[in-house]
Amino acid sequence: MGATVTSNASAIDPGIAGKGYVHPEVLVSTDWLAEHLDDPSIRIVESDEDVLLYDTGHIPGAQKVDWHQDLNDPVLRDYGSSEQFEKLLRDKGISENTTVVFYGDKNNWWAAYAFWVFQLFGFTNAKLLDGGRIKWEQEHRPFNTEVPRFQKSSYKAPKRSDEKIRAFFKQVREHSDAGKPLIDVRSPEEYTGQRTHMPDYPQEGTLRGGHIKGARSVPWARAANPDGSFKDAASLRAIYEQEKGLEKGDDIVAYCRIGERSSHTWFVLTYLLGYDRVRNYDGSWTEWGNAVRAPIEKGAEK
Repeated sequence: MGATVTSNASAIDPGIAGKGYVHPEVLVSTDWLAEHLDDPSIRIVESDEDVLLYDTGHIPGAQKVDWHQDLNDPVLRDYGSSEQFEKLLRDKGISENTTVVFYGDKNNWWAAYAFWVFQLFGFTNAKLLDGGRIKWEQEHRPFNTEVPRFQKSSYKAPKRSDEKIRAFFKQVREHSDAGKPLIDVRSPEEYTGQRTHMPDYPQEGTLRGGHIKGARSVPWARAANPDGSFKDAASLRAIYEQEKGLEKGDDIVAYCRIGERSSHTWFVLTYLLGYDRVRNYDGSWTEWGNAVRAPIEKGAEK
């Protein structure tokens, strides 16, 4: 990537502005990114479920963030320390003033997950590519296999803060007991207990199928168009508000299997619809479905 383009990376993409979102600044279109591939104020980050996909070809200038190795602690089931996050960003040439554009496979599941983890560390200068890798590929835009190298930054990471956007088992138990909104974003078969894993995925060791008591079923994919982009705000409100009865002031917890699909829904509710109190339960069903004496429900939504 060269340094031939100078632009305001924080400006709202005209291709996103017309979709009616509360925070359109957190998305960019494929057109916008194509025009900003050489913008020195931007770092493009690919984060995929398939951790080998990046090596087969990626958006020019993109760097890889492996959701498992780069974001998670190698021993504790938790995210890395501030020191680990700081080293990651410094090595990728990302500073406080850098705009990071995330994209990935699976309709941006893991890109939204990486975006969410960055927020835990207070890194807010971030965006998602609307439609992710699949839309870029469908439009026959360029890929290459060159791994870019940037000068290391002096980024200083603040202490990680989980309180606002992350929920833990005990908090979710209290949330359920209080009858507050829980959104289960898994497939309908996972929600009812017919399956303990996604269709076409291996069984991952969850002992029980079903859902958390009181959870409403809103599969994450309902928020996406066939090309992987997000539906417009009016369509999203029809799902979450008119159909499921959510309100902007609600205290909401979203969950899935391990937190990746629910990161996508967290992003929709928080940024596209402007909800102020949404947390992602990343322990999700792999924790809840195996926890001793954790109450579950089976069957269709009541």
